[in-house]
Amino acid sequence: MPISGYSKANRRPMNVHVMRGSPAELKYRSLGGVADLEPAQIAAGIAPTPTHDLLYHGGKTIQDLTFTNYYVGEKAWNIRDIKNIDAALDASMSDPNLNNVMAQYFARVPTSTFVPSTLLPGPAPDTMSQGDVENLVSDLFDSGTFESFDLTSTVFNFMLPQGTILNDNPAPGANRGSTDTDVRRPSVPEAEEADSLHGLGGYHGSVQIHGMTIYYAVGVYSESANGKTNGIPVFDAPWKNVVATFYHELNEARTDPDVERVIKGGASSLLGWTSSQGEECGDFPVFEANPLGQVFQEVTLVDGDTAPVQFQYSNYVHGPEGPATTARPASKLVARHKKRRAA
Repeated sequence: MPISGYSKANRRPMNVHVMRGSPAELKYRSLGGVADLEPAQIAAGIAPTPTHDLLYHGGKTIQDLTFTNYYVGEKAWNIRDIKNIDAALDASMSDPNLNNVMAQYFARVPTSTFVPSTLLPGPAPDTMSQGDVENLVSDLFDSGTFESFDLTSTVFNFMLPQGTILNDNPAPGANRGSTDTDVRRPSVPEAEEADSLHGLGGYHGSVQIHGMTIYYAVGVYSESANGKTNGIPVFDAPWKNVVATFYHELNEARTDPDVERVIKGGASSLLGWTSSQGEECGDFPVFEANPLGQVFQEVTLVDGDTAPVQFQYSNYVHGPEGPATTARPASKLVARHKKRRAA
C-alpha cells in the first residue's frame, strides 16, 4: 500500500537495507522505481525475465573493490566485536564461492581488498542522520584521511555503535537529538523519514567534493535490547548482524555505486544494476524472505571458516542465491553496453 504523499514523480532507486514489513520498507517500496527509464534501455532484444530480475542501466560498477571500516564512537565498541566484524566481512567479501554469484554482474569474478579499520574518537552519538554521515565523510576527506585510497574503487564503511539510531534525514544535526523512539527533524516531513527503530538497517551513498566522488556505507549495531529493536537483528550475536548489513551494502555499492547521484536528480543511465522496481541486489531477497533466516545465514567459506551473510539476488536463479562453486555467467547486457559506449 503506497504512503500518502508519494507519487510516481517521486520514484527513486533503493540504496537502503530495510526489514520486511517495517515502516522503512513501506516507505522505500512505495518510492521504488526508476522514473525516466525507457523500456528499450532495460532489455532490448533480451527474452523476458522474472519481474524482479536485475537490469543493467549502463552506469559504473566496481569490479575490484577496496573497503575499510570506521568505527564511530570508539569508546562504545567492544574490541572483540571489532575483530569479529573485520575478519568476517573481509572473508565473506573475498570468498570465491560468494563472489561466483556476483560474477554475473561483471565481466569477470569480482574481487575485494580490505584495508585495516580505524576507530574514530569521541562518544557514541544518540542518533545519526544522512547529513551527519556525509558531513563526517567530508571532514575526513578534508583532513587528508582518504589520501592513500583510490576513491574511484573504495567504499568507506561507517559502523554505528550499540544504541545509536540511524535515520535517512538529509539534514545534519541529528546526532544532537534525543534517543526517543520518534527521531524527527523539522526539515523533513514525518511520513518521509525512516529510522533504525522502524526497520532501517543501513544504506550506501556518495558525496561529491571538489569534483570527486567519495563512496560510503553506514549501518547500525542491530539488536533487540531494553524493549527496543534497532536495525535488523537476525543472528544470535549483534556483531553478526553488522557483518550481514555491510555485506548487503558493499555488494550493492559494487554493483550500483552512483545510485545517490540518480536519487538527487541524475539520469538513470548512471545506475548500475537494479530491478525495474528500483531494487538493488540485496533488496528483494529481504522483501521476499519469511522468515528472514531463509536469506540471512552463516555460510561455510572456501577457507573452511564461516561468516554471517545475506544472500544476494541472482538473475541466474531468479532469486536469492547462496555460495556457488562455479561463476555465474556474465549478462549479455554488460557486453551490449560496452559495445554501445565504444561506438
